[in-house]
This record gives sequence, C-alpha cells and structure tokens, in this order.
Amino acid sequence: MPKNKIHKGLSKRIRISKTGKVRHRSAYHKHLSSRKSAKRLRQLRQDRRVSSSEAKRFEKMLFRRLRGRNQPRLSLRRSPSPEQRREMRAAAKAAAAAND
Repeated sequence: MPKNKIHKGLSKRIRISKTGKVRHRSAYHKHLSSRKSAKRLRQLRQDRRVSSSEAKRFEKMLFRRLRGRNQPRLSLRRSPSPEQRREMRAAAKAAAAAND
C-alpha cells in the first residue's frame, strides 16, 4: 500500500504550532503597499490563525490532526505512548480473563 503524500504547496505556506493551531501569512501584503493605509499594513503584518472549517480541510490535505482558531486543546486526541499501550493491553487481557 503506498504512503500518503502531503500537499507540498500547502505545507510551504503554513506553520503548525505545537498545540496544533495553523498560522498563515495574510494576502495582499507583499507589494503595492504605497497605496494601502498604514493601519491596513499593520493589520496585514500579523500572522493569522486558520478557522476551524479551514483546519478541517487542511487536515485532509496534510494527513494529520489540526486545530482551528476556536477549538479547545482537548479536541486533539493524542496517540497513547508505548507504556500506555502496554497498560491498555494488560487491562484488556485481565478483563477478558475475568469474563472467561
């Protein structure tokens, strides 16, 4: 089975924080700035956070879990560590042995 390929263009345009939020640069900021007001340029300078619906779309393109602007940290489920997996397996075996 082939591996999933992430969307290279998207991965070059965004940054993912450790908490799973997605940052991107705002459009209309690179050139032709003399006709834009100072307030507009100041606002364009900030890194933007991606909304929840956009994050959901990006998840499909990048094959990883992401978090939107308004989603809590608990919305990301973490994969269990190897120790936790062993404990879960041991608990499942104990429960199966108790049922038999």
